[in-house]
Amino acid sequence: MNAKGGQARVRLQGSTLTSTAVVIAALIAAPVLSVFSNVFIGGTSATWSHLADTVLGEFLFNTVVLCIGVGLGVASIGITTAWLTTMLDFPGRRFFEWALVLPLAVPAYVMAYVYTDFLQYVGPVQTWLRDTFEWGRGDYWFPDVRTVGGAVAMFMFVLYPYVYMIARAAFLERAGGMLEAGRSLGLGPWRSFFRVSLPLARPAVVAGTALALMETLADFGTVSYFGVQTFTTGIYRAWFSLGDRIAAAQLSAALLAFVVVVLTLERISRGRARFNNTSRQHSLPVRQRLPSALGLLAAFACFMPLLLGFLLPGALLLEMAFLDGDAQFGPRFVHLARNSFVLAALTALIAVLLAIVLGYAARLARSRLPQALNRVVGLGYAVPGSVIAVGVLIPLTRLDNWLAQSWEALFGTNPGLLLTGGIAALLYAYLARFLAVALQTVESSLGKITPSMDDASRSLGFGRWATLRRVHVPMLRGSLLTAGLLVFVDVMKELPATLVIRPFNFDTLATQAHTLASDERLAEASTAALIIVAVGLLPMILISRQILAVRRRA
Repeated sequence: MNAKGGQARVRLQGSTLTSTAVVIAALIAAPVLSVFSNVFIGGTSATWSHLADTVLGEFLFNTVVLCIGVGLGVASIGITTAWLTTMLDFPGRRFFEWALVLPLAVPAYVMAYVYTDFLQYVGPVQTWLRDTFEWGRGDYWFPDVRTVGGAVAMFMFVLYPYVYMIARAAFLERAGGMLEAGRSLGLGPWRSFFRVSLPLARPAVVAGTALALMETLADFGTVSYFGVQTFTTGIYRAWFSLGDRIAAAQLSAALLAFVVVVLTLERISRGRARFNNTSRQHSLPVRQRLPSALGLLAAFACFMPLLLGFLLPGALLLEMAFLDGDAQFGPRFVHLARNSFVLAALTALIAVLLAIVLGYAARLARSRLPQALNRVVGLGYAVPGSVIAVGVLIPLTRLDNWLAQSWEALFGTNPGLLLTGGIAALLYAYLARFLAVALQTVESSLGKITPSMDDASRSLGFGRWATLRRVHVPMLRGSLLTAGLLVFVDVMKELPATLVIRPFNFDTLATQAHTLASDERLAEASTAALIIVAVGLLPMILISRQILAVRRRA
């Protein structure tokens, strides 16, 4: 009787867990579904006519140019640096193989502010040129960074680590034995690269490039500051300048279609090809020692992306924040930092808890429903923040108005906006956007725990929830901390969703940096930007430690 009761309790817990996972997944997917639900709503013809006559073509052209330029740029830099640090030995290789990931700590919009101050007419570079060569205005030509090309450069040097990390892992895991076979067939280093290494790493390169392109499509701060009209800036313009939320939702759907196209092309590019390592042990590549001249050239090729993507922007931020006399470390800064840290900490905590529930439900389920739901939740990270913001605000605003009317009808007082008037809507948007980051980390770690641990726990009389609490969570402590840290940093950097959803008179470090930079107060914006970069270094340190661990095993 007790055994039957225990089995019934386990089945009930499993049903409750699956039902909870379904509800969570539905709530997280709701913003994206909300965007699509507005696609065929009428009443926006005037807005669309205005956009078509003025900037719609520019939106499309600039978005395509950005995708092509950034895709080629990050692939070129990522493949080159990954191959050099994996296959060759040269001065500084041990430093570059972990340091090349550091540019990911710098948000693209922060990079845009820094280089604008550095390269503008009154900046140090052009001032030095005029003083050195006694030039005046009109005596020389200097490229304008605030263009589409400048935006491509910003994204290239910030996002190439996506390709670098994934391609490097592919070279380490797959290339060793194949390269030995290639050498036995008379292939030299360069022919081995083009005939063996590059084809093997192609899926990794495409995946890393797709991640970089999704970040590019999601960006608002860089393109807005440079005056480059894209679909992301168009969403913001339709919402705030034209006051048409439905048109903003329809533009969001168009941007989401771009994301779907990118993901589809990534999937099609694989075709039916499979890239498997058939050996039982990974044969790590034997690094070839380069002659002095070529070694210095390889070191220079690795140093330039690191210099332009991290070292120079970091040094310029430090100079603006501490040496130019415009540091903003006052009460206002403390208030902004508190807002940012509270939002990031709450989102990280909730995201980790939800990820545990979703990951554990998928682990225990006998059907594929929870796994399918987790894939739906994972789509949120591929959706730009501006799209998520539109998808959150439209239904929540309607719900807020209904709640206020119902409250007033019942109690005779108007409570105001309960959801969108505070940070609740903002937290919801962050969760819809970044829960996938925590979920991927938790699922990966849960997969490493043998199922026999669950069986042993149940044999001791523990139910599913007790097993999760007393067995799995202690074993996952490090992974949960990593998941929370990744979400924390992503929320700290998030700009478009915060700009759209934030309550009145509520700012964060990201919005403050954007506002000050938009007013050309770049030195004052450096303080908030510097803190965002400093916080972003934390996950990069974790990634660097993992790279070093791989190197020690190699």
